[in-house]
This record gives sequence, structure tokens and C-alpha cells, in this order.
Amino acid sequence: MTDYGHDLEFGIFPTPDAASAERVLELAQLADVLGLDLVTVQDHPYQARHLDAWTLLSVIGARTTAVRVAPNVANLPLRPPAVLAQAVASLDLLTGGRVELGLGTGAFWDAVEAAGGVRLAPGQAVDALVEAVAVLRAMWAGEGSVRVEGRHHRVVGLHAGPRPAHPVGIWLGAYKPRMLRVTGRLADGWLPSMGYADPEALGGMNAVIDEAAVAAGRAPEEVRRLYNVFPGGRSGSGLRGTPSDWPEQLAELTLEHGMATFVLGADDPGLVQAWAREVAPATRELVEAGRAHTASAAPDGPATTGPAPEPRPGIESASASATFVPTPDDGTRLTGELGWDEASRPTYPVSADAAAYSDAQLAAPRHLVEVHDHLRAELAQVRDVVDQVARGRMTVGTARSAVNAMTMRQNQWTLGAYCESYCRVVTGHHTLEDQAVFPHLRWSDPDAAPVIARLEEEHEVIHDVLDDVDRALVALVAEEDGAMERLRHVVDLLTDTLLSHLAYEERELMHPLARHGFH
Repeated sequence: MTDYGHDLEFGIFPTPDAASAERVLELAQLADVLGLDLVTVQDHPYQARHLDAWTLLSVIGARTTAVRVAPNVANLPLRPPAVLAQAVASLDLLTGGRVELGLGTGAFWDAVEAAGGVRLAPGQAVDALVEAVAVLRAMWAGEGSVRVEGRHHRVVGLHAGPRPAHPVGIWLGAYKPRMLRVTGRLADGWLPSMGYADPEALGGMNAVIDEAAVAAGRAPEEVRRLYNVFPGGRSGSGLRGTPSDWPEQLAELTLEHGMATFVLGADDPGLVQAWAREVAPATRELVEAGRAHTASAAPDGPATTGPAPEPRPGIESASASATFVPTPDDGTRLTGELGWDEASRPTYPVSADAAAYSDAQLAAPRHLVEVHDHLRAELAQVRDVVDQVARGRMTVGTARSAVNAMTMRQNQWTLGAYCESYCRVVTGHHTLEDQAVFPHLRWSDPDAAPVIARLEEEHEVIHDVLDDVDRALVALVAEEDGAMERLRHVVDLLTDTLLSHLAYEERELMHPLARHGFH
């Protein structure tokens, strides 16, 4: 079971039929209006019945406002990487950062050769793709000159640029072991298709990608898992049943195999509408429930129960249409070794006029809880990773990469960074990039200063505990005596400190956040 924790995305994969060009554009515009994430098209420049992929993507980009576009996948043998890099960057600039790049080694070599391309053996095609990725990234750097002296792609002295509007993802269509290893080492995403990689094959392929990523010093989570899916046909391959049956199948693909971007091959507007309005939200709901279930699973090991903290009442909206209740802390502890004295924590003085807030004011403390719920889910992942290492199902190198890629490690315990990440991903337009929540609350509400000072101290303690987890993993690699027991202990300590801290933060910041917001 491997869920990489990525947010789900949904897109479409219409046929670029030259005889029905307007229909293709209408499907793309429909996807945009329905709030889908992606419109992708296949790229076969030798296919007389198809519209040219880059011309089509450019028109789609001009007719839409939010949906991202990508070739699925670009035909590298007929698109020199230096030219492809400029085409991608130009369209990304013209669309405001809405272009990604699916890339493949090539197929249908008779047709490629007929169109003037060079026929390559499978190993040569992989070598050419690796060289092409180097050219693409050097061109997109937008600085200096590009120097890639490959056997198949040679770019020497060309000025880099233009730089895309955003970091363009390179998604590789890969199936064989060597290409899967290249994906883990170099790519931003893996883009297989049903029919070539059916669900039962995904686990083994993911394992090859993960191992290569770790060997390259990357976390497996750095590779997004995309999947081209299709309505089931007579062959038996594809999604089973009707759209109402698909969410359960897709959620299983996410929770079991980490597939997080689903691209539906469809030319029927009614099916696209069902995909956006029914399948996508139902799948997200099932995945959210599955992740919550994992996060709420009882920790392993004996538990001790200390004194429960003083309960703090929730708060209601002025209209009584909504309430906010901080996550409770029942005082259960696994180690009894917290790095702070819970009884000495300062509390926020609640005045008599704090009886009710508007629904809009309650949004801020709710956001905090949702961000914390993500961290609680990550804690469950840490415990699961350690359990898999103990049972021999995961290497220590993979475990270290998985832990170090998590939000709790990447964001250095900065509340402002959490809020920025959450708002950007979930709402898509609220960002707090240059804002710091704690200084804002200190300035707006001096009564909150003692609580904020204590929270900052606890952030440092938690950071040290996370370092202890990493050191314990290193000790396990070195086969030090008692390393496994030490690892389990520090993960229990992380559980105690994290859950205690998050509950305290929600209790004491609910009123300041309701009054003053994040910024």
C-alpha cells in the first residue's frame, strides 16, 4: 500500500480528430467551465487524421482560462528538444503558467522514419530522452548558454530561454524497467495508460520508480503519479461499470498505488460532465475518508495517560449556523517524556465579549484545524513507514526520504508556511506568501503574545524530535544495537509531542484567529 499524499487532479484526453476540430475545442472549453484540472492530447505528427498537438494546445490555451494543457505525450523523435523547450515555455508564458509536458521516447517507428525521423533501438531511445530532459531544463533556466553534448541531442552555445511562467512538470510515459528508473531519477511525474499498465501492474512499477528516486537522493513523493484511464470496453481493460461505479475504483488506485491525477480518454460531452460533476468529487470524498481513517488508527505500543488539559469551550457563530470546536486532547501519552511542562503553558484570556463570531471569522480557526489534520495524517504515515521498516517491507533509505519529504520537515514548523501551502492548494487563490501569522497576531492582539512565544518554543522541540527520528533511521542502517527499539521510541515521542502541541495551538489560538485572521 503506497499513498504518496498528493492532492487529486482530474483531466480529459480527447481525440485530436482533424475532421471534428470544433468538437475537440468545445470539449476543452467544457472541461475548463466544469473546473477540471487538465486537457491533454496525443502527439502523432505522422498521423494525417490528427490535428497538430502544439497548434491545438495553443488554441485550447487561448480559449480557456484555468485548465492546464499538456501533450500526452510529446513525440520526442520528431520534436527536437531545444525547439520543444521554446514551444513549451512560450505557451506557458502566453497562458499564464498553464502548460505541462508529457514526454515519451517514441513509438510507431515506421511512421517516425517515414516522417523524416531517425529510427532508434529501445536503449538508444531512452538515452535520447535523458539527453532531451537535460536540454529542456537547461533551456528553461533562462540564463547563460546551453551545453549538452549528447550522442543523440547536441546543443552547444545556444542561449537559454525563454524561461517558462512556472516550473513546468516533465511527466514521462514509462513502462519498461530502465525507463521507470529514469522516471524516478529525473521526472516530475509518471504518466502510464490503462491497457499498457493495468492496475495490477502498478505496484511493481511504482516500486522501481521509488527505488530509483531514493538512489538519486529524492523522495518518492517528488514523482507525481498520473494515469490515463478509459471506460471499460469489450476487452475487459478499463474502468468497470458506469461512472457511478468509478469513484471506488479510482480511490483504490490512489490509496493503494498513489495514483493522484486521472486523465479520462473521452470524446462524449455527457461523459466529461459526469467525470467532473460526479466522479471527481465522489473520488475525492472517498480518498479523504480513507486517509482520515489511516490517520485516526490507534498508535502501536502501550499508552500511558497523563492529566488531561483543562478543557476549552468551542465558539459559535453569531448566526448560530456554525460552530468551531478545537481538536480535543485526552491526555494519552506513549512515553511520558515530553520536552515541555504542559501544566505551565500560558492560556489566552477569553473576555466576556467573545461569545460569538461571524461565519467568516470562524473560517480562520477552521483553516488551522484542516492544516493540522494534514499533519496528523502525516504522523500516521511516519508510524506506518517505521512499521514497514520493522517488518522488512521498506528499506531504511526509502523511509528517510519519505519522512524528510513531509510537510512537517519541509516547512520547518512555520505556521505561516503551513497556511500558505494549505490555502494555495485547497482554495487556489488565497496565498500568504510574504505574511507571518505570529507577528501579525502579536501586533493585533498583545494578549496572545505569551501563547505565541510558547508555541514557537514548542516548534523548536518538535523539530529536534524529527531530527532524532532521522538519526534513529541512520543508526538502524549502521545496525547499532537496539536501533529498532530506539526508532520506535522516538516515533512514539514524536506522536506525543505533535498531538499535544497541535491541540494546544488550536485551543489557544481559536479566539485570536477568529478576531484577527491570518493576516
